[in-house]
Amino acid sequence: MKLEKIQDFLKTTADTAASLIKVPLMSRTPSPASAESRDTVIIMGNGPSLRDAMAQHREVLERTPKLAVNLSALTPDFRELRPEYYLLADIAFFLKEKTGKVPGLWQALAQVDWPMTLFLPATARRMPEVTALPSNITLRWYNLTPAEGWRPLTHFLYRAGLAMPRPRNVIVPSIMCLMREGFKRIALIGADHNWSRTLWVTDNNRVVSVQPHFYKDDDAELKRAEEIFRNVHIHDVYRNYAIAFKSYFDVRDYAEERGVTILNATPGSFIDAFPRITLDKL
Repeated sequence: MKLEKIQDFLKTTADTAASLIKVPLMSRTPSPASAESRDTVIIMGNGPSLRDAMAQHREVLERTPKLAVNLSALTPDFRELRPEYYLLADIAFFLKEKTGKVPGLWQALAQVDWPMTLFLPATARRMPEVTALPSNITLRWYNLTPAEGWRPLTHFLYRAGLAMPRPRNVIVPSIMCLMREGFKRIALIGADHNWSRTLWVTDNNRVVSVQPHFYKDDDAELKRAEEIFRNVHIHDVYRNYAIAFKSYFDVRDYAEERGVTILNATPGSFIDAFPRITLDKL
C-alpha cells in the first residue's frame, strides 16, 4: 500500500510537470469564458443511438439548445434540427490536405444560414476554410491541450481555457466548451462508447475496430478508419479506451467544482462517470 502511494505521488508529480511543459508549447489564446449563466444544453454525439433519440424525442431536441459534432453537418438531420452549437475536434478536419468527407463538411458549414456558434481549436484560426465561413457563425476558440496532475493546477488550466482532460473523444471538448459558455446542465445523447462490442482480431493478428455512427459511413470513411488501425495492437486499443473513460471522471470532478450537472441520456452507454437520465425526463 505504501509503495502504491509513492508510485501514485510520483506519477501525479510527473503528469503535473508534463502539463506545465505542454501548455506553453501547445496552447494558444482561447475565447474568453461567457459571463452569462445558461440552463440546459444537449450534446449530440454521433453514436448509433442518436438515430433513435432523434426519432423518439424530436420535440425535446427542437426546444432545447443543442451541440452537434464532427461530420454530422453532412446529414439531412443537421439542417432540420439547426443546432445552436457545433464543435470540431478530429485532426483530419485541420490538415492542410483534406480528404474523404472533410471538404464536404466545410462546404456544409459554409452554407449554414442560421445563427450558430462553432467551437474550433485555437490553432485553426488562419485556415482558409475558417475565414470563409459566413458571418452568422460565431467562432469560439478552445485548446485541445491535455493536462493531468495535481488538481489545483489542472483545474486552474481548465478554467483558463488553456487545457482540458485528455480529449480522446469529441465529447470531452464539447462538455468543456459548453461549461465555459455558462451552461449549468449538460445532457449527453448519442454517446454510446460501446466500441469494444465491435472490436476483434483477425487470424492474421490484425486489429479491426468498427465504430458505427448514427449515419452510414461510406467506403472511403471505412477505409480511412482501417488505415488508422493498420499498425495498432490490441493493448494499444484498450489503453486508449481506458484513457477515454478515465477522462470523463476528470471532467466530472471539474464540473462538480463548477456546480455543473452532467447527465447521460444515452441508452446502453458505456460511460460510467455521469448519472443516467431518459431524454423525456430532461
